[in-house]
Amino acid sequence: MASVPVKERVKVSQNWRLGRCREGILLKWRCSQMPWMQLEGDSLYISQANFILAYQFRPDGASLNRRPLGVFAGHDEDVCHFVLANSHIISAGGDGKIGVHKIHSTFTVKYSAHEQEVNCVDCRGGIIVSGSRDRTAKVWPLASGRLGQCLHTIQTEDRVWSIAISPVLSSFVTGTACCGHFSPLRIWDLNSGQLMMHLGSDFPPGAGVLDVMYESPSTLLSCGYDTYVRYWDLRASVRKCVMEWEEPHDSTLYCLQTDGNHLLATGSSYYGVVRLWDRRQRACLHAFPLTSTPLSSPVYCLRFTTKHLYAALSYNLHVLDFQNP
Repeated sequence: MASVPVKERVKVSQNWRLGRCREGILLKWRCSQMPWMQLEGDSLYISQANFILAYQFRPDGASLNRRPLGVFAGHDEDVCHFVLANSHIISAGGDGKIGVHKIHSTFTVKYSAHEQEVNCVDCRGGIIVSGSRDRTAKVWPLASGRLGQCLHTIQTEDRVWSIAISPVLSSFVTGTACCGHFSPLRIWDLNSGQLMMHLGSDFPPGAGVLDVMYESPSTLLSCGYDTYVRYWDLRASVRKCVMEWEEPHDSTLYCLQTDGNHLLATGSSYYGVVRLWDRRQRACLHAFPLTSTPLSSPVYCLRFTTKHLYAALSYNLHVLDFQNP
C-alpha cells in the first residue's frame, strides 16, 4: 500500500481489523464447480470446468470486466489446480495431464503426467512439481525442449492433495491424505527426490492436508481435514508445530492465505465460511458465511490484496471489499 495515502491506509487497516466490508459477487456459473484462482497484477485467473479464464479488474478492484481477456483450454476433464510462473500457466487436470500455457500467446502443451487425476502442482525456478491421486509426486522441467520428461517419481504411499516448492528451490513439501503414512507432511530433496524429513508425529488417520504454503525457506503453513491451521518452523522443530489455530465449528479447512505478517484467512467446508485470524491470538477475529442451505458450499480457494478478499465457491466468486464497506 506504499502508493496509498496514509489516511486511506489507516481506514482500510481499521476495516480489516473490525471486519467491516461490503460483500459482492463477481462471477456466477450454472453448474457446481471446484474452482481455483490466482491473481496477477490487475488480472484474475480462475478455473471453470476444463478451462482457465482470465479477467481484468476494473479500477475499484471490486468488479470485473465481464468479457474474459483470455481462455486457456487443453484438458479433457476439470482443471484441479494451477499456478502462474514465468509468464506461463501450469495446470493440473483430472485427466492425469499437466498443461503448460503461455499467458500472452496461444502456445499450449499438455502431457500425460500421472495415472489418475493431478490434484496439485507448483512451479518455481524452471521446475514443476505435481501430486496425484495415484500416490506419487513427480518433478518435471519447464524448459520447452524438455516438457514431459520426468526427472523424479516419488512414491508417497498416499494420495497427494497439496504441494509447494521451497523459496530457495532446494526442496518441496507434499501434503497427503494421511491414510498410508503416519505424517501427511513430508519434505523431499528437489534435486534427488529423496525424503529429507516428515513434519509432526501425532496426526490422526485421515488428517489429510488440503493446502500448504511456504512463507520463507524455513517456515510454512498447512491446513486440512483435521480442522487445524498449523504453523511450522523447521529451525525450531520438525516434530511439533510452533503454533496452531482450530476451526471452531469442526469444519474441514480447504484453503488458507496469509499476508506474510499477522493476518491469516481460511476457507471452510460448510456454508462458505471465510475466517480472518490474527496470528497473535488463538480465537478467530471475524467469520463471513457466504452461503446458506441448500446451496452450502466449501470455500475452494482464497486470495486477497490490501483492500479486497476473493473467495471461490461452487457456484460463484465472492468479493469482500474492505475499502468501501
